[in-house]
Amino acid sequence: MSPSSKTILVTGGCGYIGSHTVLRLLESGYKVVVVDNLSNSSYEALRRVHKLYTLNASSTSSSTIEQLIPFHQTDILDRQGLAKVFAAHPDISAVIHFAGLKAVGESGRIPLDYYNVNISGTVSLLQVMEEHNVRKIVFSSSATVYGEPPHIPIPETSPIVASMSPYGRTKVFIEHILKDQCVASKVKQQQYLKEQERKEHDQDTKRKNYEWNAILLRYFNPAGAHPSGIMGEDPQGIPNNLMPFLSQVAVGNLEKLSIFGKDYPTEDGTCIRDYLHVVDLAQGHVAALNKMDAEATAGNYGCLAYNLGTGTGYSVFDMVKAFNKAVGRDLPYVVTDRRPGDVPNLTADPRLANKELNWKAEKTLDEMCADLWRWQRHNPHGYSPSSEA
Repeated sequence: MSPSSKTILVTGGCGYIGSHTVLRLLESGYKVVVVDNLSNSSYEALRRVHKLYTLNASSTSSSTIEQLIPFHQTDILDRQGLAKVFAAHPDISAVIHFAGLKAVGESGRIPLDYYNVNISGTVSLLQVMEEHNVRKIVFSSSATVYGEPPHIPIPETSPIVASMSPYGRTKVFIEHILKDQCVASKVKQQQYLKEQERKEHDQDTKRKNYEWNAILLRYFNPAGAHPSGIMGEDPQGIPNNLMPFLSQVAVGNLEKLSIFGKDYPTEDGTCIRDYLHVVDLAQGHVAALNKMDAEATAGNYGCLAYNLGTGTGYSVFDMVKAFNKAVGRDLPYVVTDRRPGDVPNLTADPRLANKELNWKAEKTLDEMCADLWRWQRHNPHGYSPSSEA
């Protein structure tokens, strides 16, 4: 089945990674349906997706945004609402699941909200998928599941830990839920086949398939923006991550960057992270869909996990220096105390994704910073009405 005949449901499709993935899916020939409750995102992101797609489409497209990207403002906790989405789009063949709360610090203050939205919401989604015979899912996981890993770079075989933030624990729990569902579906399929063997005399020879395929994509640190400067990250309130915080300082929305600690066991004393361009990350989801289809065609079902990163770690000071270069001036910062939960080094070993997904991060650190600055410079207030489109 070619991408043009497949419809992918994207939860959280108005968010930073979600919207870039929606664009990449459309560019790859997929049809897309988006679900988002807009609690921490903007519908304007999909307008920008539509603008970019129609600008770059090989053939002139006259589709309205509603025709190109059907959108449902639905919460993943709303099981009836999700059921209506699936009923309205019976051709949905797979789900890419981004929707959820994602701030590490906030999760420590309101853990019940995180467990409810992220875990209960995912279970709600999976139940509705099962009811509508959609059993392929790509899950937006995180490198936070590794905690403080014993080895750098981090392979997928590194221990998964639960001693971290409530946000991180939700990612761990959801990974286990998906693994358990895949195992249970295999047992259900075996039972079904045994029953079918006893009913060989029946005329109905169409076999059902209850088995699930799930791919867990463990992101490292997404950064950057679409090279056009039309799409990018639009955090609500004060950003939790380094690069959007830096870009807010650069446009004058924030006074200075706070660097949390410079006494870590690294070369310059600051934490090291593996930053990858959001456009490369979006392509990783297309690669995951291709992998699931190939596995299903071969009769293989189950749960697979992949790191999405570059394999190169950069310190906080490295990132500040690189972004200063893109902006053309030095940005102010202050070094403060360590932030609870931060680990010294999270750098991916991406070789499994390189090999099995046929995916590799292509864009450089300089491109990441230049694209982020282009986006923020032209959209100092993100997707708000006062920003330029």
